[in-house]
Amino acid sequence: MDSATHAVLGFVNECLQQSSDCWLITVTKTWGSSPRLPGACLAWNKEYGHRGSLSGGCIEDDLLNKLASDFFSDKKQPFIESYGVTADQAEKFGLPCGGRLDLLMEYIPANPQQKKHFQQIVDALDERLGFARTVNMSAVFNDARTAEIKTSKPQPLKIRDSHITVYLGPRYRLVMIGANQVAHYLAEFCSALDFDVWVCDPREDAFSNWSIPFSQNFTQMPDDLIRERANDEFTAIVTLSHDPRVDDMALMEALTTQAFYVGAMGSSKTTKARKERLRQLDLTTDQLEKLIAPIGLAIGSKTPAEIAMSIAADLVRHIRVPA
Repeated sequence: MDSATHAVLGFVNECLQQSSDCWLITVTKTWGSSPRLPGACLAWNKEYGHRGSLSGGCIEDDLLNKLASDFFSDKKQPFIESYGVTADQAEKFGLPCGGRLDLLMEYIPANPQQKKHFQQIVDALDERLGFARTVNMSAVFNDARTAEIKTSKPQPLKIRDSHITVYLGPRYRLVMIGANQVAHYLAEFCSALDFDVWVCDPREDAFSNWSIPFSQNFTQMPDDLIRERANDEFTAIVTLSHDPRVDDMALMEALTTQAFYVGAMGSSKTTKARKERLRQLDLTTDQLEKLIAPIGLAIGSKTPAEIAMSIAADLVRHIRVPA
């Protein structure tokens, strides 16, 4: 799950804890060139405004106007609202190529049951646990929602009979080893891609010229950080320091984790020497095969910004393109 969805669910929870009802709208189906994937969501509250996005266009404006005018006030049970069904709608709402969106509309009352439901979801996501949330379309709102923590990553959204299940995974995290110029650009790119950005560098004064305000910075040894806090399938770990003492220490641990991406910056010659060192440190052949090196997409990158761009693009490829 990206940070935008996490923020939307956090917003819902905050509204409910303030005893303020709200609406949660989730994309369930798309046809044609729809700009957001199923699972994208938006929340609205009369007092606190809204969070999230469904299309990046006029659909939000139309929905927000309807919500503010109590257009859906008589619909307390979950229902589906469709946009782009007709050519006139597609033109009016800016949906390209005959695109269409189906939206799950949920009125969320600030009752004890829903407060508990959304607090449970937010707590799980904060702990980086996957969560499957099921909405029963035929039930009254008090009994319409159930939630279950998941230890594996199922499909993002499933519709069966009158039940819609949305999988809510934790946001992706990028752990960078080395606080240098490539890491600086990569932090900026990946933050824009909704990664939670961590930087680890135990060397003295490593962060003296670091100016990224949104990253979490660590000065502990990288193997300790990875072992304790970066062992899950939503984490990418990249070594960028150019210091074998630091990078190898991180890779020794990273290659034994569930991280979906473990990469090391360096030339093919450097990579060959690094793999030989790691093999002597008792890493298995299967573990070494997880190492992506040289890192990034092969776009002929030379400058720090180009190298960072190639790494960011490769991270997106590993997330979006099935192996």
